[in-house]
Amino acid sequence: MENQTQFKIFIVDDDVFCANVYEQHLRNSHYNAITFYDNGNDCILNLYQNPDIIFLDHNMEDITGFEVLKKIKRYNPNIYVIMVSGQENIKTAVDALKYGAFDYVIKDNDACDKIIQLINKVARVKEELRKSNPNIIQRLLSLF
Repeated sequence: MENQTQFKIFIVDDDVFCANVYEQHLRNSHYNAITFYDNGNDCILNLYQNPDIIFLDHNMEDITGFEVLKKIKRYNPNIYVIMVSGQENIKTAVDALKYGAFDYVIKDNDACDKIIQLINKVARVKEELRKSNPNIIQRLLSLF
């Protein structure tokens, strides 16, 4: 896919094996701006790098995915956070969306393909937002 949008992506997961699988799949799909963090606190400390998309594990040792999600959304509500979890609990998925996650992915055999599909979905959403508000930046800047 030559004309795909390049995003700055964070992978936040204390399961290094899973994170490496996701990262390798993304690199094989020609995404290269990927940073891996094995805990939520390091992710929070590096939000200044302005990632576009964060794949965030739900169940981590140091701080829960929900806590990290809330802090990300307070820092920048425009970051697309996709919660990744081994839990197939509908309440967990609903709570993730309630706290501002863009989507919820279950860690299973299809997770890598779902991750690529979600990146494409983010690209489509961003394009639609750009089309529907082409002059929003100019309008916002005129207020100052």
